Amino acid sequence: MRKRIIVTDGRRTAEALIRNYTAADFAALIEVQAESFPAPYPAELWWNEAQLAEHVARFPEGALCVELDGRIAGSMTALRRTFADGDGHSWAEATDGGYIRNHEPDGDTLYVVDLCVRPLYRSLGLGKWLIQSMHETVVHIGCRRLLSGGRMPGYHKHAEVMSPERYLEEVAAGRLHDPVVTFLIGCGRIPVGVARHYLEDEESGGNAALMEWRNPFF
Repeated sequence: MRKRIIVTDGRRTAEALIRNYTAADFAALIEVQAESFPAPYPAELWWNEAQLAEHVARFPEGALCVELDGRIAGSMTALRRTFADGDGHSWAEATDGGYIRNHEPDGDTLYVVDLCVRPLYRSLGLGKWLIQSMHETVVHIGCRRLLSGGRMPGYHKHAEVMSPERYLEEVAAGRLHDPVVTFLIGCGRIPVGVARHYLEDEESGGNAALMEWRNPFF
């Protein structure tokens, strides 16, 4: 993929490039992770070069980045898998701990491994552009859907009074706002369930919202 776009936050307008990342981008991609997930997020959970090498070798179509001002401003990574509807899984199980050695070339689902944007550029909607580009990849390679486990960082405020499933229903109905789930809904994603014990995440209570976009041409 190689796509030029114009982005704006209402005050600033700039040209950006969405493309597949390569080995030449590894240092910059790790820098993006460090800025996107600062301490106390553990540095050992940022991408490492071994993981990135697997991404570009096994499934380059699922390795996207966005350039702005001559630097990489964000990235999104996915692999192909086949999941039965309702299958439970953790992030580590679905993505091989980020190494994607479990990539299935004929899998019917494009599964999101990671999405991150440098804080400096988040007002420009680059995350939404990356997601839209991954929707285009779903159509291009003929997958059934795009699926991801999204954090529910607002859940800890309601955990004593409702289950994660009820919380997801309330957010989907617009009665509650969640920074991640509400953003994904705004990108065209539909909640299809909750994955428990998905990732060590105190704010989400270890839960993730399973968010789907179905290929309308499949």
